[in-house]
Amino acid sequence: MLGRTAASLFWMSRYHERAQNVTRLLEVAYRGAIMSHNGQEHGTHLTFALTNSGLESDYRQKYEELNIRNVSMFMIFAKDNPLSVRNSLELARNNARAVRTSITAELWEAMNTTWIEFTEVNPQSVTQEKLPDFLAWINQRAHLFRGALLNTVLRNDGYFFSQMGNFVERADNTARILNTQYWSLLPDNDIIDDGSTERYQWSAILRALSGRRSYRFAYPHARLKAFNIAEFLILRQEMPRSLAHCFDWIADTAEDLAQYYGSREPSLDLAIEIHRELSGKQMRDIYQEGLHDFLTIFIGKNNQFAQQLSEDYNFA
Repeated sequence: MLGRTAASLFWMSRYHERAQNVTRLLEVAYRGAIMSHNGQEHGTHLTFALTNSGLESDYRQKYEELNIRNVSMFMIFAKDNPLSVRNSLELARNNARAVRTSITAELWEAMNTTWIEFTEVNPQSVTQEKLPDFLAWINQRAHLFRGALLNTVLRNDGYFFSQMGNFVERADNTARILNTQYWSLLPDNDIIDDGSTERYQWSAILRALSGRRSYRFAYPHARLKAFNIAEFLILRQEMPRSLAHCFDWIADTAEDLAQYYGSREPSLDLAIEIHRELSGKQMRDIYQEGLHDFLTIFIGKNNQFAQQLSEDYNFA
């Protein structure tokens, strides 16, 4: 496979995953902003979304007022925001169009229809009352993309590169949210009262990573605890957005790619190494190392893997 084809498939999935991640953060912000929670200020929830998406500084430069309208327009539609849903969907679709003959009709239709319908929406029509339904639509289209990818694409090198892009982006998103909120996940916070700010932060983190209900299944007899939440989102492989789950997929896909090409590149061995390190960790070891330091190092290694992959396979 040509390097530019591999790159397009990798970034197609990565940008689509990014669009959904930003949407989920905005959903959490909207939910919190319209519900009174222990006297927290309206802006607390909106700041949560902007901070965790790395957009707070850019937002402050553009807007003076912090409100749902401005935040939603900036995170969804702003052309000058490189992480907006609009830009992510457009870049995902452009990468798919570049390799149109390398993907299935179902996958292309899922992406192309999403982009066409998105561009037909007048941003001014997405009022505060209509925002939840619009965010739900974006999420549904993201699930349709994943379903088409998993159910129609041949398990060949194109599929492998697509999966790499998806899980690199997902791992990055989970790690960055945890790192931004790491202070609320320190074990000392487990002695706090049920009505605390930290407890809201825990719930928001789980919702942003689609883990609120599955956490209850994983820890059926335990209340929300910082230790359990950190363990759930870092080390529990059955959680689809945990770091361990992402690199379990990446490591398996790396092995598949090595077998497909009959050679092992440095990026593939790096994926195995990161997966092995996560598999050998206990949450207490991570706390002893320092949660913030661990997450910062992980983000660097995840980026290193993506960069090495692009060098090994000549991404244009």
